[in-house]
Amino acid sequence: MCRAIKTLHNFKPPATEAEIRASSLQFVRKLSGFARPAKANEIAFNRAVEQVARAAHELLDALVTTAPPRDREVEAAKARVRGAERFRLPGAKPAT
Repeated sequence: MCRAIKTLHNFKPPATEAEIRASSLQFVRKLSGFARPAKANEIAFNRAVEQVARAAHELLDALVTTAPPRDREVEAAKARVRGAERFRLPGAKPAT
């Protein structure tokens, strides 16, 4: 479940509201153990998502770095290669 949480710091363009919210939702899902909460827990669940998103915004706004911003396409390509290696069938030859 947490593999959906992506690094959001130091990208050009910066993380969007949707990306921050998606990461916050995944984090709260992992903590609570609920993919979708019951009606009785829905208010607390949604409040937690909003609070985590707010904290994430504050964190991302406060972080500083001297490293150049990372390119989203380059990072996505690296992730695809890692995924292909992770799920390669035993005995299969690596792609060249």
